[in-house]
Amino acid sequence: QVQLVESGGGVVQPGGSLRLSCAASGVSFSTFAMSWHRQVPGKERELVAALTTTGLELNYADSVKGRFAISRDKAKNTIYLKMNSLNPDDTAVYYCKANTTRGRAKGYWGQGTQVTVSS
Repeated sequence: QVQLVESGGGVVQPGGSLRLSCAASGVSFSTFAMSWHRQVPGKERELVAALTTTGLELNYADSVKGRFAISRDKAKNTIYLKMNSLNPDDTAVYYCKANTTRGRAKGYWGQGTQVTVSS
């Protein structure tokens, strides 16, 4: 079955960089679109970036365009989110998600990893 495990979160200073990883099992990148989301307590979960089944990168959050990049390693079945020029507004819990592209739509979530940007 589908399992997603995020890692790489932590505390980083403003202007710093961080790379998040999402190890996926039970997921084929040829049939699952992958995405990264983030959420601050009390606010709506926000879609940050996504990858189509063909590897097309889609960035939906204007606040992270030019600073964040999503990528995948097919051999390792892992999705990454490279974050540069971090600022305190990037502080959130970051979630990995696998989205079906065949049959009825369904999404699978990881447990999330905390990212805190603070001096």
